[in-house]
Parts: sequence; C-alpha cells; structure tokens
Amino acid sequence: MDKVFALVDCNNFYASCERVFNPSIARRPVVVLSNNDGCVIARSNEAKALGIRMGQPLFECRDLVARHGVHVFSSNFELYGDLSRRVMETLSAFTPDMEVYSIDEAFLDLAGMPGDLTAYCRAMRARVKGWVGIPVSIGIGPSKTLAKAAAKAAKQDPACGGVFDIRGREEETLSGIEVDDVWGVGRRYARLLRRTGILSALDLRNAPDEWVRRHMTVTGMRTVMELRGVSCIPMDDAWQPRKSILCSRSFGRKVYLLEELEEAAAAYATRAAEKLRDQGSAASLVQVILMEFPFNDGFPATRICSGALGVATSYTPDLIRAAKALLGRIYHQGPAYRKVGVMLSGIVARGQVQLDLFRQGREGERELALMRSVDAVNRRWGRGSLEFAASGFRRPWWMRQTHRSARFTTSWKDLPRAKAS
Repeated sequence: MDKVFALVDCNNFYASCERVFNPSIARRPVVVLSNNDGCVIARSNEAKALGIRMGQPLFECRDLVARHGVHVFSSNFELYGDLSRRVMETLSAFTPDMEVYSIDEAFLDLAGMPGDLTAYCRAMRARVKGWVGIPVSIGIGPSKTLAKAAAKAAKQDPACGGVFDIRGREEETLSGIEVDDVWGVGRRYARLLRRTGILSALDLRNAPDEWVRRHMTVTGMRTVMELRGVSCIPMDDAWQPRKSILCSRSFGRKVYLLEELEEAAAAYATRAAEKLRDQGSAASLVQVILMEFPFNDGFPATRICSGALGVATSYTPDLIRAAKALLGRIYHQGPAYRKVGVMLSGIVARGQVQLDLFRQGREGERELALMRSVDAVNRRWGRGSLEFAASGFRRPWWMRQTHRSARFTTSWKDLPRAKAS
C-alpha cells in the first residue's frame, strides 16, 4: 500500500486564537507578543503585509501599530493550549493514526483512505473551522517532508482552497521552495547548500547521493529520499513522558529582594510539579537557575544550583522547599535579577520510585490524596484556584501582560457572555 500523509497546519495560530472570540478583528492586522510584551511572536497576514517582522521588538513598530490600527495582544498560552487540544481532538476523528507534531501542527496517515483525498481534507478543514474556529492549511504527500512542502504551498496559493496535494506536481512545487525552508534542513546545512549552488528544494532532491552522504550524513540523505517521495520518517504516535520539566519566566520589573525571588521559585516549582503529576511521574533532581540583568559588575550573569532529593517525588511542598533552599545558596544581595527558573529532572514513572533505606520519603497516601484534590480543583475551576501561600499573593514580580485577552475556555470568570436583544 502506498504511503500517504497529510500535514495539518493551523494558520497564524496564536493570532487566529485571538480572533475566535473576537470576530470584529477577523480581517484586521493582529500581532501577539512574547512574555513581558517584548517582541512580536505571531502575526496575521495583514500584519505581515504591513512589514511587521517576526521577533521585532514592539517599540520598533509602535508607529506602524498606531498608524494602521494593529490589534496587539499579550501571549495567552493557556487559551492557545486549550484551543490546540480541541483542534487535535477534532482531527483525530478523521484517522486512527495521528501524530501531534507541535501546538499547531499534526501529521495524519491517510494510507488506504478511499475516495478523493483532497475532498476528504477539505471536509476536515471545514470541520475544524466550524467546531473550533481555527483556519488550517493541509498538505498531502507520499512522505512527511513532501506533506510539509504541500502545506506551505496550500498557505501561499489561495486558489488551493486551503488543501494541496503535491503528488504529480512535485517538481513545480519544490522548485518554488527555498532550501532553507525544507523540513530537516537547519541553518548550518542551509549555508553549506547555498555555497554549493543548491538553492531550492528541487535542487536538493536532485543532489548526488554520494555528495549528500559525505556532507550531510545519514540524516541529510533521509531528507533527500523524503523529497523524492520515499517515506523514511514513520508516524510517531506514541506519547513519551518528558525527561525534564522547566518552568521559567522573565520578571515584569527588576527584582532585588530574596523574598520575591522565593515567591517566583515557589510558583514555578508548583507549576512544574503539576506537569510532573500530569504525566504520572516523580523527580529526583531539582535545579534552580537565577539570571541577573546585564552589566552588573562583579557578578556572573547566570547562577545555577542543583540538588538531589532523597526519594523521587511529585509532592509540591517538598519541591518548593528544595527550590527555595537552592535559591538561597546562589542569591547575592545587590544585583538586579530578571529571571528565575526551576527545572525538575531525574524523572521516573510514579510506580518505579526507588526508595531509600536510610531516608524516609514524605510522599505517603495522605500527601498523594492532597495533591489529587488540589489538581482536581484547579482542573475544574481553573489554574490558580488553589495555590500555595509560598507562591505569594500580590506577585509584583509577575511578567507584564498589559494586552492579554481573557482565558475564555479555561476560566469560569472569563467565560464569554451572550446577550439576547
């Protein structure tokens, strides 16, 4: 049976999420900003047409924003994550074999599907738009790399209606894709290929095998074979637990006090512990990263301290306690700090925790029941409904989110309101 893949790619995903609950900006330029409202991390097509660049600091394009009435939003990752989940759940009804590749992309295995696959994918696209409100582009190809290329073509050509089947049109499509944009070609290889005169995806597909193996190793050869329509990258639909969990944010202002840094470390340890329990794991190593503002004379820019726990755990109070102790070792009074992070590693499955003969683990049935209750309340009523006092209440250090939209789908107080006229 011939391999057939579809790559579903949400169009300008973060900007599209903001439009779902605000139809008045459907055809207006929209940008989404990074943490602390620093740089542009997502743009609608209208914003791209104005010349606003990806990664551009907001202060550099304030004139454009004001002149053209660009709608500016702070990043709302809770909303984006929930809408992504809804998109993926909708797509899963169209095939039993699906790989969630990123927050806004998924591969579907369509091998053996009867009928017109383009029509099938158009129905898929319409359902996602109708049920979730997110527009998507879909590329169809005999390999995952060609499906990615087809999805790019579907975005660029309005005549495709959002779906493009690359089969039989590989040469004309690949000739219009720069080699830098080929899935699997990084910056280093892109520079090498351009120096060699390989400028397009078609040039790479036609490159001699011997040259590719010598200069791009087996991985590069796999990409070339994929461009030739030979499927070398199988579907990866098996969920894998994370081997490390990092929670970190830049502060909304300069922080000097140990007490505020401890609140931030406790808040991030709490979130990391939630993620740890979500995947049914426990951690045996805690690491705290503390970053200063630049140009603090006499102090290093970044401090890192790690500590092993006696017994692997996902009990939030133990992880908070460990994070605060590590923070105390690397904190120095005087410099201004801009960021703190908590990373959990040494992660094992909950049922494979190795006990210590000489140290008693604190995570018994009572502690497990407490964490289950806290997680259940926060899932039911929204994250932060129950919090640990160590995380602080006012949180003056919290990142700036001046333009954040409501968390329409994950917070009861932010539910959209409909009024009958």
